Amino acid sequence: MTPTRHKLPIALLKALDLVFVICSFSLTTAFIVKTQHETSLQDFLSMRARVSDFLIFALALFVYHAMFRVVGLYRSRRFSRRVSELADAVKATTLSTACFVAISAAFSIRMATVPFLCIFWITTTVIIVLSRLLMRGLLSRVRVRGRNLRFMLIFGTNPRAVAFAHTIVQRPELGYRLLGFVDDIWFGVPEFHRSGFRIVSDYSGLGEFLRRNVVDEAVIYLPFGSFYHRWFDVANLCAHHGIILRLNADTFGLRQARWHSEDFDGSHYIATKTGAGEGWPVTAKRLLDVLVSFTLLMILSPLLILVATAIKLTSRGPVFFLQERIGINKRRFRIYKFRTMVPNAEKLMSTLETENEVTGPVFKIKNDPRITTIGWFLRRSSIDELPQLLNVFKGDMSLVGPRPLPVRDYEGFNEDWQRRRFSVKPGITCLWQVGGRSTVSFDQWMLLDLKYLDEWSLWLDLKILARTVPAVLRGSGAA
Repeated sequence: MTPTRHKLPIALLKALDLVFVICSFSLTTAFIVKTQHETSLQDFLSMRARVSDFLIFALALFVYHAMFRVVGLYRSRRFSRRVSELADAVKATTLSTACFVAISAAFSIRMATVPFLCIFWITTTVIIVLSRLLMRGLLSRVRVRGRNLRFMLIFGTNPRAVAFAHTIVQRPELGYRLLGFVDDIWFGVPEFHRSGFRIVSDYSGLGEFLRRNVVDEAVIYLPFGSFYHRWFDVANLCAHHGIILRLNADTFGLRQARWHSEDFDGSHYIATKTGAGEGWPVTAKRLLDVLVSFTLLMILSPLLILVATAIKLTSRGPVFFLQERIGINKRRFRIYKFRTMVPNAEKLMSTLETENEVTGPVFKIKNDPRITTIGWFLRRSSIDELPQLLNVFKGDMSLVGPRPLPVRDYEGFNEDWQRRRFSVKPGITCLWQVGGRSTVSFDQWMLLDLKYLDEWSLWLDLKILARTVPAVLRGSGAA
């Protein structure tokens, strides 16, 4: 919940953002009218606007406000990095402009041409980003001078708590003032005192301390297993006093997990996720998968028919190779590929196990004797992968994601950390695909997959797709 004293600044920020959008729209309109020379700016401004025009414009402003709020431009950004805040600003303007495109198409707004929309997006993005930079700079100066402060307590005196305290003290621009630590006497207290910080209360006197002092936030660094009841008491006291209580994911050993709160049947839960998350980016990723896969299937249909005919004419057996693969959260699905091997290739695998050229549970042979004549070309050019666009369109796979592995390879995994790669949909291409493919060791492959999960964004997907094309043309690492 937003504290009452912060509601007015946030309301002003929301109003200011709408003013920025209106200014951006006006500047873009003036530029387009002036450069197209179809009518003078004076004549354009003298045109009479209809009531419906105002309603459509009001709807667009509401959409911009809603998208800015959904992306998180109005939540507290004290702990956020500058890059993260600016990235969210770009996401907000991009998503809002995409919605404006939909509104323009629905109501046949003639002025919403491609040049107009591009200039409008660029102008809005630049203004919003600059406003966030300016606001961040002003707030930093204000906080360093002792205004807009948040007073903080830290529960626990272990080394992790001390390290966090040093971070707070060394960054006054965040606007936090450390009141001190709360803890009872234990064998680590002498070491804690050498840090220069002080204990302001023990747990028995915590209630009295909170009643007598200004405390806005608290951070808890107590071990959860051995101090469960202490956690319960501290959390209740903070709730009674309306104090924000923060906890670090390292407490549970979940450094890679993303945390969020949710309601279920009237109860509150804290959920963790290590995959791509939820919300509009995941929806946009699925929309991109559907649109691109459908478009490519239509465009490449003559090539697909030609390849299918060539396979049928040059070797016995089916055109497609269907195999059970491991998908998201261990769900199994049948993958589509053009057949590049002899029909009984899987039965012959046991006789070739000793010739496997890669480490780990996967099976790869550079000069595999089971590959047909045309199969060498299809594999080298990655054309054999094209039928997987059907899997993408169906939803079994995504354009970008960890490669789907056969059941045989999955059963050879011997480390649970490797299985985190299955928490997202598998894809046609990923970091491994553009980083060497078969030349990358199994452990490096798994680390690249986890790196993709931890750093995932729509922009990362687009970069991987862009890098996949030259990688395929070079045939780098193909096997």
